[in-house]
Amino acid sequence: MAKELAERTTLRSPLGRVRGLGASKSGAHHWWLMRVTSVALLPLSIWLIFALAGLAGASHAEAAAFVGRPVNAVLLLAFLAAAFHHTAYGVQVIIEDYVRSEWGRIGGILAVKGLCALLWLAASLAVLRLAVGGVPAAAG
Repeated sequence: MAKELAERTTLRSPLGRVRGLGASKSGAHHWWLMRVTSVALLPLSIWLIFALAGLAGASHAEAAAFVGRPVNAVLLLAFLAAAFHHTAYGVQVIIEDYVRSEWGRIGGILAVKGLCALLWLAASLAVLRLAVGGVPAAAG
C-alpha cells in the first residue's frame, strides 16, 4: 500500500521512472561532483593558505623551490584540478539556469569548459616545470 501511494505522489513521469531519471536528467551527477570537489577543496585551500602565508616575503627562488618539492607539487596539482573542475561545473549550472537559447547555452558551456581546461593546463604545466625542471638560469 505504501509503495502504491509513493508511486502516485511522485513527480516523475512514467518514462522517467522506467529510465530512473529525474526532471533534470543529470542533476544528481552535477550535484555529486560539486560536493566531491568542495570536500576536496576544503583541506587543499587550508593547506594553500598556510603555505602562501609561509612564503610571504620569500624570494622567487625560494618560492620555486617550495613548488619543486614533490609533496607540494602534488598538492598544488590536486588543488588546481579540483578548483578548475569545481569552477567549470558551477558556472555550467548557472548558464543552464539563466541562458534561454539552446545555442547560447551550448556555446557558453563549451566556452567555460574550454577556458577552464586551458587555464588548468597552463597552471599545471607551470607547476610541473618547477617540480621537474627547476628554475632556469637568468639569461645574461
